[in-house]
Amino acid sequence: VQLQAFGGGLVQGGGSLRLSCAASGSISSIKAVGWYRQAPGKQRELVARIGSSGRIYYVDSVKGRFTIFRDNANKISYLQMNSLKPEDTAVYYCAADSRGSWLPDDYWGQGTQVTVSS
Repeated sequence: VQLQAFGGGLVQGGGSLRLSCAASGSISSIKAVGWYRQAPGKQRELVARIGSSGRIYYVDSVKGRFTIFRDNANKISYLQMNSLKPEDTAVYYCAADSRGSWLPDDYWGQGTQVTVSS
């Protein structure tokens, strides 16, 4: 499975961005997909996750602002980010699970930089 993330960029605070993650390869093995982020000097954190059943998790700091969704037919997942804040600045990674574990960490896309100006 190969994942490719794109859609990052520079945006003013309060703005929106949509990140996309395209999957290729043995995508039938993919169960949960998720988005992580890592800010400078901080640990990587799971931002959002959507399971194969559609169950969704968000870290508290993005609830009500970010939306994760997946389009299985087109082999892609998205992270819609609204009301962005400077503290959302980070490198964002998409990831996927194939083992049925809760954390999607079997496959990783390359990071995409999101920078939110104040």
